[in-house]
Amino acid sequence: MILVTGATGHVGKPLLEELVAVGRKVRALTRNTDLPDLPTSVEVAETVDLPLDGITSVFFVTAAFPQGTAEPIAKMAAAGVQRIVALSSYSVLDDDPKNMIGVKHRELERQIEDSGLEWTFIRPAGGFAATALEWAEQIRTKGVARFPFGDAQTAPVHERDIAAVAARALLTDDLVGKAPLFSGPESLSYRDRARIIGSVTREPVTFDEITEDEARREWSLAGVPPHAVEARLGMFARLTHGPHDVSPVDPILGRSGLGFAQWVAEHIDDFRKVKS
Repeated sequence: MILVTGATGHVGKPLLEELVAVGRKVRALTRNTDLPDLPTSVEVAETVDLPLDGITSVFFVTAAFPQGTAEPIAKMAAAGVQRIVALSSYSVLDDDPKNMIGVKHRELERQIEDSGLEWTFIRPAGGFAATALEWAEQIRTKGVARFPFGDAQTAPVHERDIAAVAARALLTDDLVGKAPLFSGPESLSYRDRARIIGSVTREPVTFDEITEDEARREWSLAGVPPHAVEARLGMFARLTHGPHDVSPVDPILGRSGLGFAQWVAEHIDDFRKVKS
């Protein structure tokens, strides 16, 4: 049986669909077991319980374990789990100690390697397409996307591509001991993203480039910790220097990656304007 942690997250849900589609037995870990939209054939359990009986492989996300990852990894090894497929980050390649995303995921990878289990580290590059949901309410209500660096470019990754890579790592031996790095299929600025959302929804979206101080206030009010606010501002400033590197997922999946416009089409109701 395969254990999927973070089962209701952006990657966990499409991964469940991939695994169920090929007939695999799956246990989904979630903080809320009352959610109605998980596949009916999936066994659902609470994350806090971490039931590992019969589990041979695990899809591991750090967000499922805010109290730390070392203890659950140790429990998995002791329970006879054979393989961990971890959602990591390409930030592990940045050795800047101020890059907390890189620091956190390097430690995760080290803990898993030290466990002695088979492993695959999935390293999406270019950011998740789903981060555009941060604009959803303001686009629905005002037709505006606010962001401090309109020319910052990334290559946003569709969560279904990440889930497909995870499924391959869980279902085959092709990616054992590997750390596949891949991005979305195109480099897009944040101004481009707003334009594409407007094009797909057929409702005009205005891009409003705000100042760094305005971003600090808005992100702080949204609950982003001060150190994370400054890290984000620094990262986005660095991304204004040209196109983001594109690392195709094609060699891993045998197909092209899913583009941002397709992602918007699949989430169109999140962006359609509220009718008065």
